[in-house]
Amino acid sequence: MNNNLFLAVLLSLGILFGFQYFYVKPHQEAAHSAYLAQQVAKTGKPAAVVDTPQELHDRIDLIKGAPRVTIATPELEGSIALKGGRFDDLALVKYRETEDPNSPAIILLSPAGAAQPHAAFYAEFSWLGDASATAVPTADTLWTSDSAQLKPDHPVRLTWDNKQGLVFERTIAVDDAAMFTITDRVTNKGGDAVKLYPFGTVARQGIPPVVGRSVVHEGGLGVLGGTLQEFKYKKLMDDGKEAMASVGGWLGITDKYWLVAMIPAQDEKLTAQFAYNRADQKDPTMGFFQSDYRGDAVSVAAGDSYQNVTHLFAGAKRIKLLDHYADQFSIPHFDRAIDFGWFYFMTKPFLYLLAMLANAVGSIGLAVLLFTVLLKVLTLPLTLKSTHSMSRMKALQPEIKAMQERYADDKMRQSQEMMELYKREKVSPVSGCVPMLIQIPIFFALYKVLYVNIEMRHAPFYGWITDMSAPDPTTVFNAFGMLPVHLPVALQIGAWPILMGISMFMQQRLSPQPPDKSQARMFMFMPILFTYMLARMPAGLVIYWTWSNLLGIAQQWFIMGRDAKKKTTA
Repeated sequence: MNNNLFLAVLLSLGILFGFQYFYVKPHQEAAHSAYLAQQVAKTGKPAAVVDTPQELHDRIDLIKGAPRVTIATPELEGSIALKGGRFDDLALVKYRETEDPNSPAIILLSPAGAAQPHAAFYAEFSWLGDASATAVPTADTLWTSDSAQLKPDHPVRLTWDNKQGLVFERTIAVDDAAMFTITDRVTNKGGDAVKLYPFGTVARQGIPPVVGRSVVHEGGLGVLGGTLQEFKYKKLMDDGKEAMASVGGWLGITDKYWLVAMIPAQDEKLTAQFAYNRADQKDPTMGFFQSDYRGDAVSVAAGDSYQNVTHLFAGAKRIKLLDHYADQFSIPHFDRAIDFGWFYFMTKPFLYLLAMLANAVGSIGLAVLLFTVLLKVLTLPLTLKSTHSMSRMKALQPEIKAMQERYADDKMRQSQEMMELYKREKVSPVSGCVPMLIQIPIFFALYKVLYVNIEMRHAPFYGWITDMSAPDPTTVFNAFGMLPVHLPVALQIGAWPILMGISMFMQQRLSPQPPDKSQARMFMFMPILFTYMLARMPAGLVIYWTWSNLLGIAQQWFIMGRDAKKKTTA
């Protein structure tokens, strides 16, 4: 029993410290970043694009003040700037800022010079010249378009003549979801061969206000050289630049739910980098973060042409969509754009299973409950064995207590006699930890699913839970909203975390209790500890834990009743 209690306390402390390090501390950092962003938004300064200081402006004014090609698809709305050929205006029309379906659509991309909360975030493709005398397209190049609108069935073609013998053409196509195909073609009408390098970049100014939770990666992301590369904003600010070589792969910048990533040809040799450029910003958090790549040099002979095809993903990180693109374009590990965490082998199947159940029952909330039942069924053999052993341990408590009193002055003899008792009765003192050991990796895997799965965002449950990816909005300390009192985060403990704590306490009462009073008090404190820890976690996770506890209680009652009946009839 001492081993059982020690392991339970150790796991609890591990979760507690992990919660503080991965959740509370990042929350504080996020609040600080949001404060800095708010200060910039209020003052309008500093205001700069890389190497080009200027005042910040409203993104709508910037968009209206420049020639553009509009984008219209079932999922995307925005435009491409003809100046520079930049993808710098994009909204995700199927996703809203709040749970209100009439709230503004999620703004993904914004032009340089835009003020917070939609600071500059854009993708750009071009060529780099081998010689400074070769004029290539830049951010100031004004392209000519053959159409005013880009649609899934209607690509557009941009052209620019450098007046030195090179004609650059760019054909942009888009599907009905989130993938752009950029076909760059250069024709050499001059008298000499020209050496060029394909180039692409995704750049973002400042750290977005929603960033800061270490439990999910946000920042530079890609798969290069067959390896997942992750660079958080803070790491890039500290290190400045991370460069690497690769053949194919993909790279970009990711948020919790959204991704902007470039996918070069998978046989193309390239040099990639993730970088941070503070420029002349007074506020270091308002510098530019950048993911870019340069392909191998290509020589375009006189009278010849060369074509380069790149893809750009800009949208929500839906697992089925990412897997579809991975198959369609042979993109390596594109599903890892979603931060599945250490338990990838569990998290991804869980995500697919939840989606399948949600489609079947029509509710992600009911899917979580049904998912929990399935987990209980799958782990039933171990649970039966564990519960049976715990029932036997509970029946032995009087004998164990008497043995401890009898050998109170001889701890070694006490331990020997107890081990003989366990061996004779064929019970294990650590059997009660088996369900917890099983539940810990499941807990963290499901936590990832509920936290990073776009399908959980703004998904309602029942009653007051309108977003299962957010914490329970109620709190016991203001009578669940009946008292008009604003409370700090530390005191926001809602109804579902309290129900979870009660269910955990009830489940403990069915388990063998430690004979030592101090240990028993510590054991009884654990539901309070877990209630506090889970109070600010996603409501869907708390609902899962509560429902799992209730199913566990039902199992224990049934098995203990069955064992008691067998003992009576024996």
